[in-house]
Amino acid sequence: MESCGTVVSSMLAVFLVLHLGLIPIMAQQNELQIGVTGQAVILNCTGIPHDKQVTWKYDKVLIRSFTTMHLKETSSLLTKLIFSKGKATMTDRSEISPNSKHLKVLDLRLSDAGIYTCEYDSHTVSISLHVFKLTISLSGHFLPNEVPELTLTQNSSHPLRDLNITLFNSNNNIVRPKHLENKTRQKYILKLKQLEATDSGTWTCHVHSDSPLINHNISFDVKVLGFRNPDLERRYATVDSTVILSWCLNFQNINWKEGFTGQLNWKQQESATAHELLDFNITARGEKHETKKSSRFRFEIPESKPESTIEVKLPKVHFNHSGQYQCQLAYNKRYAHSTIELVVMKVSANPVGPLPRGAKMTLICQVSSPLPSNAHLLWERVNGTHMDIKKSKQHEVKVEVNISAAGLWNCHLIEDNDRKISLSYPVEEAPVWISYVVTGASIGGSVLVFGLACLCIISGISWQRRRQRAKRMARARQHLLENKTCQCQQ
Repeated sequence: MESCGTVVSSMLAVFLVLHLGLIPIMAQQNELQIGVTGQAVILNCTGIPHDKQVTWKYDKVLIRSFTTMHLKETSSLLTKLIFSKGKATMTDRSEISPNSKHLKVLDLRLSDAGIYTCEYDSHTVSISLHVFKLTISLSGHFLPNEVPELTLTQNSSHPLRDLNITLFNSNNNIVRPKHLENKTRQKYILKLKQLEATDSGTWTCHVHSDSPLINHNISFDVKVLGFRNPDLERRYATVDSTVILSWCLNFQNINWKEGFTGQLNWKQQESATAHELLDFNITARGEKHETKKSSRFRFEIPESKPESTIEVKLPKVHFNHSGQYQCQLAYNKRYAHSTIELVVMKVSANPVGPLPRGAKMTLICQVSSPLPSNAHLLWERVNGTHMDIKKSKQHEVKVEVNISAAGLWNCHLIEDNDRKISLSYPVEEAPVWISYVVTGASIGGSVLVFGLACLCIISGISWQRRRQRAKRMARARQHLLENKTCQCQQ
């Protein structure tokens, strides 16, 4: 019985020793927190009584301490807060919350990674801060078709592990970058695809690690300065119509805060010399200034248009106004452009004027440049039959139709079964007296031509006879001269 009590006492003693030994172990908590350079991080120290002194250290070097002191004056109790500063590298970028006792480190740096300790009474809470630094080439300011490069760097007091990195674009779609070779686990370099203006927005870099367990999102902005127009747009217009060509810039939508310049050029053909129509500049505050440059043909700059729009108005389009209108942006000696190809259509007749009875006329429908394979020209007579239709061949710039009767004809430019533009040509029948005049003129002209031909023939015959007579007289003179010479010699 005595031995049994001894065993129980021994077990109680062992349990007490183990319990006392575990107290400091339980007090030593080692938590992992993630921070990103340039941002703020709050290191939590939970369970601290409100009136306790707290001391924060970094690698055993004092950062800051906080003490609450109660002062009794007369019948009231005053509380005095006492803050002390240490010599750690982040001291001047840190602060302790008086209520929660948490430490806030501002403008985080890679070198701030390490072990932070929060001490109060005999308790110590250890926090391991793992810091990531994400940088993007060109400070995140791009033009279309440029390729950004991301660099992810990590620092920690623990051995660095391999990271799984997933990128999400502004539409929350996964982007699969090309991983460039990295020789250490500290730095990862990722090369993205060519950007478009629609890629502007906030992207997310998701970082994952199994040991230590890390699941953290790092957001970064991508701004692609460009146009909301496509790179190449084709516009159709008829002669003498009014056309407005517009380019919508996206600098306001993406909150672009840098100044840039641009110009609008026109050239009639791909190989022709470009002519500058206007130039413009956008200030860092988003203010636009435009200057008209060319007087080659008449165009206007509309005043009532959005600030982010470049626009020109052709009040009366001529056939030679066709060609490529290119709007170009310039930022830090890098360029982006969007082109509108203006195709102009006209109709004409040969001969021009009313159509006499029994006569024929050719109607011509023509465009200024070859059409794409999905477009064609089509002549058709209003209220006509399927015989009164003439269609151009692929890539032809004009189509002709021969007519012998008056009526209204329409020429359509059709693209993907959609009528883009149309022009009408009314063919009027000439009055009867005009037909008589034309017939008389034809007969009179024929008679005149016949008379002139006869006159020419008679004149030619008369000239031939005179020439022959002159030759005979010359031979007779020569003969007489030779006879006289012979008589003198005798």
